[in-house]
Amino acid sequence: MENKDMSNGKKLGLNTILYGPPGTGKTYNTVRYAVSICEPDLDIDSMKYEDVLVRFKELKYNGRIEFTTFHQSYGYEEFIEGIKPIMVSTSDGEYSKDVKYDIIPGVFKEFCTEAAKKKVETKGFDIADDATIWKVTIRSEVRQDCFDNNRVRIDWKFDSDGASRFINDMVAGDIIISTDGNRKRINGIAVITDEKAYELKTEEDKTTRDVKWLAKNIDLDITDINEGKILHRMTVARVPKMKISDIVELAGKVNNNLAGTVIKDNKKPYVFIIDEINRGNISKIFGELITLIEETKRAGADEAMEVTLPYSGDTFSVPKNVYILGTMNTADRSIALMDTALRRRFDFIEMMPDTNVLKNIGADRVDGLDVAAMLDTINERIKFLYDREHTIGHAFFTGLKDNPTVEKLATIFSKSVIPLLQEYFYEDYQKIQFVLGDNGKTNEAYKFIKDTDVVVKNIFKGSVDEVIDLPDKKYEINEEALNNIESYKEIM
Repeated sequence: MENKDMSNGKKLGLNTILYGPPGTGKTYNTVRYAVSICEPDLDIDSMKYEDVLVRFKELKYNGRIEFTTFHQSYGYEEFIEGIKPIMVSTSDGEYSKDVKYDIIPGVFKEFCTEAAKKKVETKGFDIADDATIWKVTIRSEVRQDCFDNNRVRIDWKFDSDGASRFINDMVAGDIIISTDGNRKRINGIAVITDEKAYELKTEEDKTTRDVKWLAKNIDLDITDINEGKILHRMTVARVPKMKISDIVELAGKVNNNLAGTVIKDNKKPYVFIIDEINRGNISKIFGELITLIEETKRAGADEAMEVTLPYSGDTFSVPKNVYILGTMNTADRSIALMDTALRRRFDFIEMMPDTNVLKNIGADRVDGLDVAAMLDTINERIKFLYDREHTIGHAFFTGLKDNPTVEKLATIFSKSVIPLLQEYFYEDYQKIQFVLGDNGKTNEAYKFIKDTDVVVKNIFKGSVDEVIDLPDKKYEINEEALNNIESYKEIM
């Protein structure tokens, strides 16, 4: 594959598209660019691709890289957020026949939310990087006991549906904000310290979790840090609109012991890859976010903008540490036909066939055939008969490095090259013959596309003399030619 200078990966703009004909290494180089962006100190140019790919998968597993592919039915709901049906589960884990509708974040919104999370460095307690914030109503009769003994108790039986989230969904490192039933004000902030809930040997409010209280006996309005929303009325409920950094900062204002807590912006680069970006309906997918991806409109920029999302009502902006890296196959659609709004907001890196890649990796020779020269010849003819955006990429031939045989070459032509030419020229086999040099070969057996004269009267009944545009030849692929090295040599 063509190895673009990955030192450029450190200089890429926030929005970049790699574009070119099929088989020019766009996806291959996307992997290398993504790792170079996330790990600027790595010398990607000196690394083997296999090692780069291992690091790519590690970064993807850790949430620093995300990959999606656009297609014609891809929409705003998958990318940003939408309303989707959810099967309701019972307390025993089985699904009931009931269906509810939830607002589900799309892949890009989730990725941006993760990239925007601030890092909370604490002493004496641990808050998980992916911590969930929970609201728990504690009855006034047991509230002081909870504050004094670093625990949270609820008035639901251990095996009841009302205790399910408290027992099964909370984990160590999550945050609890406690209330007395007020949906705007809280009286405590705690971090869960143990994975398991348990039952106290008391008459009431037995279901318990161990915590470390960061703030207690307080009376604070939290609507400002909850996007103006009030808390859920259920005893135990997630608080999805609240940020960990905001709630820890709030606790620090009333607890001097948290002075050592440090809240840092997440400055690590994140890369969101969109394969086949030109195949999607950009206006439909991005919606109002098309403006927010501009570098000057990102969160923290001088002209930063945010929008209110239509389904959830959340305020949303795109973090400045999120890189969007797209690929575009010019054989599907020319850049000139792309959405104008998208073109204005992306930098473009052209990737064309480069036979030097085949020479550099030793994939340019098969039984005396100069594969690189053959491919250059084919592409020169395609440019003349069609255009440069429909040439044949060098990546199709890189497998010849480890298997330089005519059988491998035949597989490349039968499964990649000829099908692409059939698509490009709408099965105009005469032009395909021109591209493959069949019109000038010294032996009929060397032709990839065989042509034979058509005797019309042997095909149709009656007279067809008045019918115009009847073909005078029929064409078929010559399988024998594919396995003869002379067929390839006489392309040139």
